Amino acid sequence: MSFYIGVMSGTSLDGLDFALIEQGQRTTLLETHYEPMPGQLKQDLLDLCTSASDELARAAIAEQAWAKLASTGVHQLLHKAQFVPSAIRAIGSHGQTVRHEPQRGFSIQIGHPSLLAELTGISVVTDFRRRDIAAGGQGAPLVPAFHETMFSDAERIRAVLNIGGFSNVSLLHSGTPTRGFDCGPGNVLLDAWINRHQGQPYDRDGNWASSGHVNHQLLTLLLSDKFFSTHGPKSTGRELFNLPWLDTHLASFPDLAPQDVQATLLELTARSISESLMAAQPDAEDVLVCGGGAHNTALMQRLRALLPTCELASTTSYGVEPDWLEAMAFAWLAHCCIEGIAANRPSVTGARGLRILGAIYPA
Repeated sequence: MSFYIGVMSGTSLDGLDFALIEQGQRTTLLETHYEPMPGQLKQDLLDLCTSASDELARAAIAEQAWAKLASTGVHQLLHKAQFVPSAIRAIGSHGQTVRHEPQRGFSIQIGHPSLLAELTGISVVTDFRRRDIAAGGQGAPLVPAFHETMFSDAERIRAVLNIGGFSNVSLLHSGTPTRGFDCGPGNVLLDAWINRHQGQPYDRDGNWASSGHVNHQLLTLLLSDKFFSTHGPKSTGRELFNLPWLDTHLASFPDLAPQDVQATLLELTARSISESLMAAQPDAEDVLVCGGGAHNTALMQRLRALLPTCELASTTSYGVEPDWLEAMAFAWLAHCCIEGIAANRPSVTGARGLRILGAIYPA
């Protein structure tokens, strides 16, 4: 048995998730922790998602702050679990994605793994995407292999749906290679729009979206983006789906009420998920939902309506709280790297073959 810590900081930039796992024949979640993202660091990281002056210096400073926040979370997690650092074989750190453009051959995560190793006294495994991209892949999504390990069932055709800032699916069907891809925006546009108009970080339970009405002309225009008509392997990020992208489309709808835009954005998330899932795996029996979107009551209701032939439920029903699955995945990816286990899936990313992902920064 070995113990690993996973650190996940997603595109929503709300905070860092930490998961302590025991890795043996099975992966077992032992303890969790969450560190909120300080407002200034969140803004610094958002600013790095677009080009501006002095980017290299600003990125270097931001990743120092990120590593210090991550080390605080690791120590809090160890304290809660009553573990000492020497008991942990490695930390799997996703870092913070600031650019993801695999079509141009790169994906950039910052997180200063050297500093994280120094501050925790634990070896750090990071940089999971670039080896897959070097082999011609998308470098994302990274979690389908872990979903395969956790949730595959010889008797059931399953999809694992992660709704974070962006949404992605893992398609699990016994006897066939695991597939997966990004569906499009998850919470990223919903969060940005409510933050602009109400100063709230997210739309709790989708209540604001539920107060509006879907504008089907706007929805059709948004869904006309060529990303939605392409098939996997594919991945996306803030480089494509962002407020300027939305504002460009809204120029034709100057009088649309903000709550109607929010309702339309929720429908965009639901439709892009359901349509891509049905196109790729129409015989799916179970849809296991994780990520922050699993808590959006309105979104979950809409997905159930759009996927009437599927049993759709939070991963809680399968033994794992939806907020912690991705952090667990990066702990598992650290285990795979150290043990020399290939953790990408060419059927997901389009890479030329199986590859061992990650770089090790010893304690």
